[in-house]
Amino acid sequence: MMNSPFLHSMSRQRQLLCALLFSALSLKVGLVHANNAVIVEVGEAREQQLVNEVPISGSVSASQIALLSSQVAGLVQRIHVEAGDQVGAGDLLIELDSELAEIALDGARASARSAREAQADSQRRFDEAQTLVSRNAIAASEVRGLESQARVDAASVQVADAQVRQRQAELQRHKITVPFDGTLSRKLVEVGEWVTPGTDLLELVSTEQLRIDFQLAQRFYPLVEDSATLNIRFDAHPQRSFTGKVINKVPLSSSDARTFLLRTQIEDADQPLLIPGMSAHATLRLAEKRRGIVVNRDALRRYPDGRVSVWVVADASAEEGENPTVRELQVETGLSFAGQVEIRSGLEEGQTVVTRGNETLRDGQAVKITATESE
Repeated sequence: MMNSPFLHSMSRQRQLLCALLFSALSLKVGLVHANNAVIVEVGEAREQQLVNEVPISGSVSASQIALLSSQVAGLVQRIHVEAGDQVGAGDLLIELDSELAEIALDGARASARSAREAQADSQRRFDEAQTLVSRNAIAASEVRGLESQARVDAASVQVADAQVRQRQAELQRHKITVPFDGTLSRKLVEVGEWVTPGTDLLELVSTEQLRIDFQLAQRFYPLVEDSATLNIRFDAHPQRSFTGKVINKVPLSSSDARTFLLRTQIEDADQPLLIPGMSAHATLRLAEKRRGIVVNRDALRRYPDGRVSVWVVADASAEEGENPTVRELQVETGLSFAGQVEIRSGLEEGQTVVTRGNETLRDGQAVKITATESE
């Protein structure tokens, strides 16, 4: 069936009307989008002292670790503790068989008593001789001999007393006591074993004033100051972090690993439950010897090709009733610390950057600022 010219004209008119309606609708949508500002939060690019955050790993160490041994030879007679026991300074740990030492002490005491008797007798005879000198009833040489004997006997008393003290000290050393408060980590002997001076008997570890030791690359040595702080985490307390302070940096570099020892301590009043040997991870904050421009980390937009950019408010001081616009600037980043990122190039101090709502911005896009970093 052939189409009439009238129907063909009506079809062309409908197509023209649809095109006009579509153009009008597109223009209206564009105007609505141009008038609707994107809500954003902003921050300011500012200059400040830069901080280098260095991740490090280490372990908990005890302030005192001792392998206890005996000062005398003997047979282990009694052991009063087991591994894991908490002990205090002065507590009795091990007793050695002291029978022979007690016999030797009794002999030394008897010798001391004999020496005192001999001294008393020689002193009495010397005193009597002095009373006879005035009557010429005794020779002067004999008196000097008695005086000399009295001095020899007095010296013998001193020697005997020293021997008594020596035997007493040896007897006391048959008992091994705790030198400082701590925990017994190992028991190395059993009852019936013969030990000699220097034989390891027990290992004692102090659980007070625990330290966290880290090995740090030697290039950081001049940067670590006494005021440096750390954010420390432990595998045993994964949900918590603690503030640490540097208490000592050992000025000796390992020739193999090219590292030095950094000794730290937790400052928090609520001390975690730690044991020596526990692993630790920390972020060390080192103040750089320079200043730089930094922005909030959320202001950065990273692209797959490696580009990094920020959105800058082009007119942050727009008149009332007008919304400022934004433009994109490509930047070069540097150090990252405490939620801030150093901008080495591409941005100037004082510029306002978008920190929230920058995901869908376009150059020239109108924005509505709702909050700033300071707020």
